[in-house]
Amino acid sequence: MTHPRGSAAKTAAMSAALSGAVDLSALKARAEASQKQPPAPPRPSAEGAAPGGPAAGGAVIDVTEETFQAEVVERSLRQLVVVDLWAEWCGPCKQLSPVLERLAAESGGAWVLAKVDVDANPRIAQLFGAQSIPTVIAIGGGQPVDAFSGALPEPEIRKWLGSLLDALRDKLPGIAAAEQNGGGVEQPEDPRFTEAEEAFERGDFAAAQAAYERILDVEPANEEAKTALAQVKFTARAEAAGPDAIAKADADPADLDAQLAAADLEVAGQQPEAGFARLIAAVRRTAGDDRNKVREHLVALFELFDSADERVMKARRDLASALY
Repeated sequence: MTHPRGSAAKTAAMSAALSGAVDLSALKARAEASQKQPPAPPRPSAEGAAPGGPAAGGAVIDVTEETFQAEVVERSLRQLVVVDLWAEWCGPCKQLSPVLERLAAESGGAWVLAKVDVDANPRIAQLFGAQSIPTVIAIGGGQPVDAFSGALPEPEIRKWLGSLLDALRDKLPGIAAAEQNGGGVEQPEDPRFTEAEEAFERGDFAAAQAAYERILDVEPANEEAKTALAQVKFTARAEAAGPDAIAKADADPADLDAQLAAADLEVAGQQPEAGFARLIAAVRRTAGDDRNKVREHLVALFELFDSADERVMKARRDLASALY
Protein backbone atom coordinates (compact mmCIF):
# COMPACT_ATOMS: atom_id res chain seq x y z
CA MET A 1 0.00 0.00 0.00
CA THR A 2 1.26 3.50 -0.73
CA HIS A 3 0.10 6.85 0.51
CA PRO A 4 1.03 10.51 0.13
CA ARG A 5 3.62 11.42 2.70
CA GLY A 6 5.25 14.59 4.01
CA SER A 7 8.80 15.28 5.04
CA ALA A 8 8.45 13.66 8.47
CA ALA A 9 7.11 10.46 6.96
CA LYS A 10 9.81 10.54 4.33
CA THR A 11 12.47 10.77 7.03
CA ALA A 12 10.89 7.85 8.84
CA ALA A 13 10.82 5.87 5.61
CA MET A 14 14.49 6.50 5.04
CA SER A 15 15.28 5.40 8.59
CA ALA A 16 13.29 2.21 8.10
CA ALA A 17 14.75 1.53 4.67
CA LEU A 18 18.32 1.87 5.90
CA SER A 19 17.81 0.33 9.34
CA GLY A 20 20.91 -1.67 10.16
CA ALA A 21 22.65 -0.67 6.93
CA VAL A 22 26.42 -1.01 6.87
CA ASP A 23 28.73 1.87 6.11
CA LEU A 24 29.88 1.98 2.50
CA SER A 25 33.02 3.91 3.40
CA ALA A 26 35.33 0.95 2.80
CA LEU A 27 33.91 0.42 -0.67
CA LYS A 28 34.10 4.15 -1.32
CA ALA A 29 37.78 4.25 -0.25
CA ARG A 30 38.65 1.45 -2.66
CA ALA A 31 36.79 3.23 -5.43
CA GLU A 32 38.59 6.51 -4.80
CA ALA A 33 41.94 4.73 -4.63
CA SER A 34 41.29 2.98 -7.91
CA GLN A 35 40.55 6.31 -9.57
CA LYS A 36 44.04 7.53 -8.65
CA GLN A 37 45.62 4.68 -10.60
CA PRO A 38 46.24 4.85 -14.37
CA PRO A 39 42.91 4.19 -16.05
CA ALA A 40 42.32 0.69 -17.31
CA PRO A 41 40.67 0.05 -20.67
CA PRO A 42 36.90 0.53 -20.42
CA ARG A 43 35.03 -2.60 -19.43
CA PRO A 44 31.87 -2.94 -21.50
CA SER A 45 28.70 -3.23 -19.45
CA ALA A 46 25.77 -5.46 -20.25
CA GLU A 47 24.37 -2.59 -22.29
CA GLY A 48 27.49 -2.53 -24.43
CA ALA A 49 28.87 0.73 -23.06
CA ALA A 50 31.61 1.47 -20.58
CA PRO A 51 30.60 2.75 -17.16
CA GLY A 52 31.70 6.23 -16.24
CA GLY A 53 30.03 8.98 -18.26
CA PRO A 54 26.61 10.36 -17.52
CA ALA A 55 24.91 8.10 -20.03
CA ALA A 56 27.31 5.19 -19.76
CA GLY A 57 25.62 1.82 -19.69
CA GLY A 58 22.26 3.44 -20.39
CA ALA A 59 19.87 5.12 -17.99
CA VAL A 60 18.90 1.79 -16.44
CA ILE A 61 21.36 -0.93 -15.45
CA ASP A 62 20.93 -4.33 -13.84
CA VAL A 63 23.30 -4.69 -10.89
CA THR A 64 24.55 -7.87 -9.27
CA GLU A 65 26.67 -8.53 -6.20
CA GLU A 66 29.68 -8.83 -8.52
CA THR A 67 29.08 -5.50 -10.29
CA PHE A 68 27.85 -3.47 -7.30
CA GLN A 69 31.25 -1.92 -6.56
CA ALA A 70 31.77 -0.62 -10.09
CA GLU A 71 28.21 0.15 -11.13
CA VAL A 72 26.97 1.71 -7.89
CA VAL A 73 29.77 2.80 -5.56
CA GLU A 74 32.31 3.96 -8.17
CA ARG A 75 29.69 5.44 -10.45
CA SER A 76 28.17 7.38 -7.54
CA LEU A 77 31.41 9.34 -7.18
CA ARG A 78 30.49 11.07 -10.45
CA GLN A 79 26.72 10.97 -10.70
CA LEU A 80 23.67 10.14 -8.66
CA VAL A 81 22.81 6.44 -8.58
CA VAL A 82 19.32 5.38 -7.55
CA VAL A 83 19.18 1.76 -6.41
CA ASP A 84 15.84 -0.03 -6.89
CA LEU A 85 15.51 -3.14 -4.73
CA TRP A 86 12.81 -5.30 -6.33
CA ALA A 87 11.65 -8.87 -6.84
CA GLU A 88 9.53 -10.62 -9.45
CA TRP A 89 6.86 -11.57 -6.89
CA CYS A 90 6.51 -8.01 -5.52
CA GLY A 91 3.31 -6.38 -6.74
CA PRO A 92 4.15 -2.75 -5.77
CA CYS A 93 7.54 -3.18 -7.48
CA LYS A 94 5.70 -3.68 -10.76
CA GLN A 95 4.05 -0.30 -10.25
CA LEU A 96 7.16 1.56 -9.16
CA SER A 97 9.92 0.21 -11.42
CA PRO A 98 8.41 1.37 -14.75
CA VAL A 99 8.03 4.89 -13.34
CA LEU A 100 11.65 4.95 -12.18
CA GLU A 101 12.86 3.59 -15.51
CA ARG A 102 10.97 6.24 -17.46
CA LEU A 103 12.23 9.06 -15.25
CA ALA A 104 15.80 7.78 -15.55
CA ALA A 105 15.50 7.81 -19.35
CA GLU A 106 14.14 11.37 -19.21
CA SER A 107 17.01 12.57 -17.00
CA GLY A 108 19.54 12.67 -19.83
CA GLY A 109 22.19 11.07 -17.64
CA ALA A 110 21.72 13.25 -14.56
CA TRP A 111 21.19 10.03 -12.64
CA VAL A 112 21.23 6.30 -13.27
CA LEU A 113 18.79 3.67 -12.08
CA ALA A 114 20.50 0.56 -10.71
CA LYS A 115 18.02 -2.32 -10.50
CA VAL A 116 18.75 -5.08 -8.00
CA ASP A 117 16.79 -8.34 -7.95
CA VAL A 118 16.93 -9.12 -4.22
CA ASP A 119 16.19 -12.81 -4.76
CA ALA A 120 19.25 -13.20 -6.96
CA ASN A 121 21.38 -10.75 -4.96
CA PRO A 122 20.35 -11.01 -1.29
CA ARG A 123 23.61 -9.59 0.05
CA ILE A 124 22.88 -6.19 -1.51
CA ALA A 125 19.53 -6.02 0.28
CA GLN A 126 21.32 -7.04 3.48
CA LEU A 127 23.94 -4.35 2.88
CA PHE A 128 21.23 -1.69 3.09
CA GLY A 129 19.31 -3.43 5.84
CA ALA A 130 16.17 -3.16 3.72
CA GLN A 131 13.14 -4.32 5.68
CA SER A 132 10.70 -4.42 2.77
CA ILE A 133 10.50 -3.97 -0.98
CA PRO A 134 10.29 -1.96 -3.03
CA THR A 135 13.00 0.07 -1.35
CA VAL A 136 14.77 2.84 -3.25
CA ILE A 137 18.10 4.23 -2.08
CA ALA A 138 19.90 7.25 -3.52
CA ILE A 139 23.71 6.91 -3.55
CA GLY A 140 25.93 9.94 -4.00
CA GLY A 141 29.64 10.25 -3.35
CA GLY A 142 29.83 6.59 -2.36
CA GLN A 143 27.26 6.86 0.44
CA PRO A 144 23.47 6.54 0.86
CA VAL A 145 21.99 10.04 0.97
CA ASP A 146 18.25 9.34 1.06
CA ALA A 147 15.74 6.53 0.63
CA PHE A 148 12.09 5.62 0.60
CA SER A 149 10.06 2.44 0.64
CA GLY A 150 6.80 1.63 -1.11
CA ALA A 151 5.41 2.68 -4.49
CA LEU A 152 5.14 6.46 -4.18
CA PRO A 153 3.10 8.49 -6.70
CA GLU A 154 5.12 9.87 -9.61
CA PRO A 155 4.83 13.55 -8.56
CA GLU A 156 6.40 12.71 -5.19
CA ILE A 157 9.21 10.78 -6.87
CA ARG A 158 9.91 13.73 -9.18
CA LYS A 159 10.11 16.06 -6.17
CA TRP A 160 12.39 13.62 -4.38
CA LEU A 161 14.74 13.37 -7.35
CA GLY A 162 14.71 17.11 -7.92
CA SER A 163 15.71 17.84 -4.34
CA LEU A 164 18.52 15.28 -4.52
CA LEU A 165 19.90 16.69 -7.75
CA ASP A 166 19.78 20.21 -6.34
CA ALA A 167 21.64 19.10 -3.21
CA LEU A 168 24.29 17.11 -5.07
CA ARG A 169 24.80 19.30 -8.16
CA ASP A 170 28.02 20.87 -6.87
CA LYS A 171 29.39 17.56 -5.61
CA LEU A 172 28.79 15.24 -8.55
CA PRO A 173 30.08 16.48 -11.92
CA GLY A 174 27.81 14.17 -13.89
CA ILE A 175 24.70 16.07 -12.79
CA ALA A 176 25.89 19.44 -14.05
CA ALA A 177 27.18 17.92 -17.27
CA ALA A 178 23.84 16.27 -17.98
CA GLU A 179 21.90 19.44 -17.25
CA GLN A 180 24.16 21.45 -19.57
CA ASN A 181 23.20 18.98 -22.26
CA GLY A 182 19.51 19.47 -21.58
CA GLY A 183 19.04 16.57 -19.18
CA GLY A 184 17.58 16.51 -15.70
CA VAL A 185 14.22 15.64 -14.24
CA GLU A 186 12.86 19.13 -13.89
CA GLN A 187 9.32 19.04 -15.22
CA PRO A 188 6.59 21.62 -14.90
CA GLU A 189 4.54 20.64 -11.87
CA ASP A 190 0.80 20.26 -12.23
CA PRO A 191 -0.55 22.93 -9.84
CA ARG A 192 -3.70 20.89 -9.27
CA PHE A 193 -1.72 18.00 -7.82
CA THR A 194 0.53 20.38 -5.92
CA GLU A 195 -2.53 21.91 -4.26
CA ALA A 196 -3.83 18.48 -3.28
CA GLU A 197 -0.47 17.24 -1.99
CA GLU A 198 0.13 20.37 0.08
CA ALA A 199 -3.34 20.04 1.63
CA PHE A 200 -2.62 16.43 2.52
CA GLU A 201 0.75 17.27 4.05
CA ARG A 202 -0.80 19.84 6.37
CA GLY A 203 -3.51 17.35 7.38
CA ASP A 204 -6.39 19.06 5.58
CA PHE A 205 -7.89 15.89 4.16
CA ALA A 206 -11.14 17.57 3.10
CA ALA A 207 -9.24 20.09 0.96
CA ALA A 208 -7.04 17.34 -0.50
CA GLN A 209 -10.10 15.25 -1.36
CA ALA A 210 -11.82 18.22 -2.99
CA ALA A 211 -8.71 19.01 -5.05
CA TYR A 212 -8.45 15.46 -6.39
CA GLU A 213 -12.18 15.38 -7.11
CA ARG A 214 -11.84 18.56 -9.17
CA ILE A 215 -9.17 16.87 -11.26
CA LEU A 216 -11.43 13.88 -11.82
CA ASP A 217 -14.36 16.11 -12.77
CA VAL A 218 -12.26 17.27 -15.72
CA GLU A 219 -10.29 14.04 -16.30
CA PRO A 220 -12.43 11.09 -15.14
CA ALA A 221 -9.82 8.58 -16.36
CA ASN A 222 -6.87 10.13 -14.47
CA GLU A 223 -5.57 7.05 -12.63
CA GLU A 224 -3.10 9.01 -10.54
CA ALA A 225 -5.87 11.22 -9.16
CA LYS A 226 -8.11 8.19 -8.56
CA THR A 227 -5.42 6.40 -6.59
CA ALA A 228 -4.50 9.48 -4.57
CA LEU A 229 -8.16 10.20 -3.79
CA ALA A 230 -8.67 6.69 -2.44
CA GLN A 231 -5.55 7.06 -0.29
CA VAL A 232 -6.67 10.43 1.09
CA LYS A 233 -10.11 9.07 2.01
CA PHE A 234 -8.55 6.08 3.71
CA THR A 235 -6.03 8.15 5.67
CA ALA A 236 -8.78 10.50 6.87
CA ARG A 237 -10.87 7.56 8.07
CA ALA A 238 -7.94 5.84 9.77
CA GLU A 239 -6.94 8.99 11.66
CA ALA A 240 -10.53 9.55 12.75
CA ALA A 241 -10.90 5.97 14.00
CA GLY A 242 -9.19 6.58 17.33
CA PRO A 243 -6.68 4.34 19.11
CA ASP A 244 -9.40 2.31 20.84
CA ALA A 245 -11.30 1.42 17.65
CA ILE A 246 -10.09 -2.17 17.60
CA ALA A 247 -11.00 -2.75 21.25
CA LYS A 248 -14.49 -1.32 20.65
CA ALA A 249 -15.01 -3.54 17.63
CA ASP A 250 -13.85 -6.64 19.46
CA ALA A 251 -16.22 -5.86 22.33
CA ASP A 252 -19.25 -5.51 20.06
CA PRO A 253 -19.08 -7.56 16.83
CA ALA A 254 -22.59 -6.39 15.89
CA ASP A 255 -21.50 -2.72 15.65
CA LEU A 256 -20.78 -2.42 11.94
CA ASP A 257 -19.35 1.09 12.11
CA ALA A 258 -16.92 -0.10 14.78
CA GLN A 259 -15.88 -3.02 12.56
CA LEU A 260 -15.22 -0.69 9.62
CA ALA A 261 -13.17 1.72 11.74
CA ALA A 262 -11.18 -1.12 13.29
CA ALA A 263 -10.38 -2.58 9.87
CA ASP A 264 -9.12 0.82 8.68
CA LEU A 265 -6.89 1.08 11.74
CA GLU A 266 -5.52 -2.43 11.23
CA VAL A 267 -4.69 -1.75 7.59
CA ALA A 268 -3.05 1.56 8.52
CA GLY A 269 -1.05 -0.33 11.15
CA GLN A 270 0.42 -2.69 8.52
CA GLN A 271 -1.93 -5.52 9.50
CA PRO A 272 -4.05 -5.80 6.36
CA GLU A 273 -4.74 -9.51 6.84
CA ALA A 274 -6.40 -8.76 10.18
CA GLY A 275 -8.48 -5.95 8.71
CA PHE A 276 -9.57 -8.06 5.75
CA ALA A 277 -10.47 -11.02 7.96
CA ARG A 278 -12.47 -8.77 10.27
CA LEU A 279 -14.66 -7.49 7.44
CA ILE A 280 -15.06 -10.89 5.81
CA ALA A 281 -16.33 -12.19 9.15
CA ALA A 282 -18.77 -9.26 9.24
CA VAL A 283 -19.96 -10.14 5.74
CA ARG A 284 -20.72 -13.66 6.93
CA ARG A 285 -22.80 -12.32 9.86
CA THR A 286 -24.83 -9.78 7.90
CA ALA A 287 -27.33 -9.56 5.06
CA GLY A 288 -28.98 -6.99 2.82
CA ASP A 289 -27.82 -3.37 3.04
CA ASP A 290 -25.52 -4.08 5.99
CA ARG A 291 -23.70 -6.78 4.09
CA ASN A 292 -23.35 -4.56 1.04
CA LYS A 293 -21.97 -1.73 3.20
CA VAL A 294 -19.26 -3.99 4.59
CA ARG A 295 -18.47 -5.46 1.17
CA GLU A 296 -18.03 -2.04 -0.43
CA HIS A 297 -15.74 -0.91 2.38
CA LEU A 298 -13.62 -4.03 2.01
CA VAL A 299 -13.35 -3.62 -1.75
CA ALA A 300 -12.22 -0.01 -1.22
CA LEU A 301 -9.45 -1.31 1.06
CA PHE A 302 -8.38 -3.79 -1.63
CA GLU A 303 -7.89 -0.87 -4.03
CA LEU A 304 -5.18 0.58 -1.80
CA PHE A 305 -2.98 -2.39 -2.69
CA ASP A 306 -1.58 -3.86 -5.86
CA SER A 307 -4.11 -6.28 -7.36
CA ALA A 308 -1.41 -8.97 -7.45
CA ASP A 309 -0.72 -8.70 -3.71
CA GLU A 310 -1.10 -12.21 -2.31
CA ARG A 311 -2.95 -10.91 0.75
CA VAL A 312 -5.50 -9.18 -1.44
CA MET A 313 -5.95 -12.20 -3.69
CA LYS A 314 -6.56 -14.46 -0.70
CA ALA A 315 -9.03 -11.98 0.83
CA ARG A 316 -10.91 -11.73 -2.47
CA ARG A 317 -11.29 -15.51 -2.52
CA ASP A 318 -12.46 -15.50 1.09
CA LEU A 319 -14.93 -12.72 0.32
CA ALA A 320 -16.36 -14.65 -2.61
CA SER A 321 -16.78 -17.68 -0.35
CA ALA A 322 -18.53 -15.56 2.29
CA LEU A 323 -20.90 -14.04 -0.26
CA TYR A 324 -21.78 -17.20 -2.18
